[in-house]
Amino acid sequence: MKLALIGFGNAGSKITDKLLEFERETGRTLTSAALAVNSARVDLERLEYVPDENRVLIGQTDHRSKGHGAGGDPDLGAEIAEQDAHEIERALDRVPIYAIDGFLIVAGLGGGTGSGGAPVLAETLRETYNEPVYGLGVLPSTEEGGRPALNAARSLQSFADATENLILFDNDAWRQSGDTVEAGYESTNEELAKRVATLLSAGEIDGSQVSENAMDSSDIRRTLATGGLSVIGYAEADRRGADRTGLLDRLRGTAPADTDGADSATKISSLVQKSVQSRLTCPSTVSSAERSLIVVSGPPEVLSRKGVESGRRWLEGETDSNEVLAGDDPRRARDVISVAVLLSNVTDIQRVKELQQQAVDAKERITAAEQRRDQEIQDLITDDEDELDPV
Repeated sequence: MKLALIGFGNAGSKITDKLLEFERETGRTLTSAALAVNSARVDLERLEYVPDENRVLIGQTDHRSKGHGAGGDPDLGAEIAEQDAHEIERALDRVPIYAIDGFLIVAGLGGGTGSGGAPVLAETLRETYNEPVYGLGVLPSTEEGGRPALNAARSLQSFADATENLILFDNDAWRQSGDTVEAGYESTNEELAKRVATLLSAGEIDGSQVSENAMDSSDIRRTLATGGLSVIGYAEADRRGADRTGLLDRLRGTAPADTDGADSATKISSLVQKSVQSRLTCPSTVSSAERSLIVVSGPPEVLSRKGVESGRRWLEGETDSNEVLAGDDPRRARDVISVAVLLSNVTDIQRVKELQQQAVDAKERITAAEQRRDQEIQDLITDDEDELDPV
């Protein structure tokens, strides 16, 4: 699948940069063009892989931003995106629309620029182009507090409505307690880039071998055509079948049993199961998915059609649906067998429900605090007997 990739805001731009890095390292060709749009100049300057000419600074002329960000205010982020729509459109003029299968807008939903601006851009693209517009939204962790939760819950509604399909990634499920802030986001961005690129770049002619059971962009588009919210599962092993899951997953007991000596079909079938039984990009009830898609990637000699079909039948049983597509994506230079699973239009996501409740609580606290502060200010600047008249 060929995409025009647009990172909106700080988090979205960093993830876009990481996706480009992963493509370069693995020889994949997911993106036909990549833009980074942000209201903070310093964050744009820190990117490494997005070309300088494709970094779009918005909000320079707005007195509240002046190129220094939206201050965590999604309403300001939305206003800036509307005011500087011409700047974004000018950058999009360089995108080869004829060569793309769709747009993917990436944004963190807890801040201001991405949460407010990404839905605005999605609406504009859907009105202007015939290609589908997809979203990738990153939910803030619970530890980030009530204001990011409120921003995310508000943005989630408008972003989902403005896109053909919104893929979720939950920082709560991926941040490890011992991580520093920088290291935590770096590792989660790497994991997210791996999943998105493995899934969405399947079927592209980029030097990889074409198989009889290859996945192509029409399969991905069909799966995403459900609308709603979607999540991605992922698992990998080396070509001998040894598990490559991290130590944390093994301690938690989520890693699969060692499959050394097992045939390729068993390896692949096991990886399909593991991909949806361990951490999804956003924890969800698998059976609530409307459609699903499986992409098995790795050296062509170990990609078993029988294993792919076995995994597909297993997932049909888990989702109680016949809408499960499966195919392979041969990668001769890779030593890793990987499975990426897209669960589309998932309707039971506990994290979203928790986020909404956290947002409602935060809104009530914020409103009460503002009212209390207003009263305290009035008490401070007026005399006790109310004998003085203001000028």
